[in-house]
Amino acid sequence: MADVARAAGVSHQTVSRVLNDHPNVRPETRTRVLTAIDQLGYRRNLLARALVTKHSRTLGVVSFDTVLYGPASTVYGIERAAREAGYFVSIVSLRTIDRAGVRDAVDYLAGQSVDGVVVVAPQRSAARALADLPPDLPAVAVEGGHSGDVSVVSVDQAEGGRLATQHLLDLGHATVWHVSGPADWMEAEGRAEGWRATLRAAGRPVPEPLAGDWSPRSGYEAGRVLAGTDGVTAVFVSNDQMALGVLRAFAERGVRVPEQVSVVGFDDIPESAFFSPPLTTVGQDFGAVGRRSIEVLVRQIESSRAGPRERFVVPPRFVARASTAPLR
Repeated sequence: MADVARAAGVSHQTVSRVLNDHPNVRPETRTRVLTAIDQLGYRRNLLARALVTKHSRTLGVVSFDTVLYGPASTVYGIERAAREAGYFVSIVSLRTIDRAGVRDAVDYLAGQSVDGVVVVAPQRSAARALADLPPDLPAVAVEGGHSGDVSVVSVDQAEGGRLATQHLLDLGHATVWHVSGPADWMEAEGRAEGWRATLRAAGRPVPEPLAGDWSPRSGYEAGRVLAGTDGVTAVFVSNDQMALGVLRAFAERGVRVPEQVSVVGFDDIPESAFFSPPLTTVGQDFGAVGRRSIEVLVRQIESSRAGPRERFVVPPRFVARASTAPLR
């Protein structure tokens, strides 16, 4: 910093003001300092800054090692929002999300002096682990259900299930069958709740759901069952990857989509527009989830006292394509 000050012909304090974006610096002085910074290749000593400000400008993210579109896109949305807010991100990916794993991951991140943590907690086992977070560590849970003292940002999964089911009922289908996600996942639970509540509100039969595990193979197995079941004209599948398996099973059994059976998925993965037929689905705004999570976390970090826990729900969006049609 002293080298920059000499090259720009200003004081050490002026360089500090420029680096901290202080308003009381003349534009020509700011330009001179920034030019000197570029010429000298100056880089800020983040460790020294953290010792002075008590903030590392680093956030921790606890997630789990997965290629599933939803959780992976959630982590990407959080990381991008953090960078836009001026924070670095340290990510800990766990093989399985359980209480001990989350506790160890948070302890590790706290040891790295992160300013706060985001825990991606779509499973009940992960949500239970939030009770172990240090009370003085700013924290936000994503898809964490009603996680006690921890602020939560989530997509309205039940509304997504309602949108999918109501669309199929509006097309004239007497009821809607459901291929659900794993039982421990709160996202799967919310989507099933929206499906079930919509059918009951309309006075329609509620078929027994078929359980999947998010994979195309489990959707394929469910699709084979549905293809051999009388009276199936509409199916809501809890994610697009399982819906792909359902479509494959129907095609093998000669069941035409959407002429004989309409199918709706969930997630709006990039490939869903290129399924055969293109998949009607429910999309999630992972960018909005990331921005909200970081906004809530930064408010906690910058506050001198613990504020009330917040809960933000991001609405889903319905995406109509060619895999649904009026009942004939």
